[in-house]
Amino acid sequence: MLVVAGAVLATVLVWVIGEPLLGHDLVVVSPGQPAMDLGLAEIAFVALASSLLGWAALAILERVTTRALTIWTIAALVVLAVSFLPFAGVETSGGSKVVLALTHIAVAAVLIPGLRRSAG
Repeated sequence: MLVVAGAVLATVLVWVIGEPLLGHDLVVVSPGQPAMDLGLAEIAFVALASSLLGWAALAILERVTTRALTIWTIAALVVLAVSFLPFAGVETSGGSKVVLALTHIAVAAVLIPGLRRSAG
């Protein structure tokens, strides 16, 4: 649970530095959708949900295969890579895209090594 909390905290720190301190307004516009302001609650919720899903996936894999850690790590890296695809289809400033990308990296940077250490 500490790893999940750490991943959420890292993401919140990126948001705090990026939006209030540096002034990158995290408002994204997807084609055919209304503008969405990604505030602290939204950022923290997505970080928490994705961290819990990652933790659950590792726990399930550990019950069904002896190669759980390898499979989970590869899957986590693939999910991280795929998480950047929506950036191509949204309209927002370059700085905002960087802050959003860093939130994805922050979750992965804490979650992947943290859960790998606690696995098994």
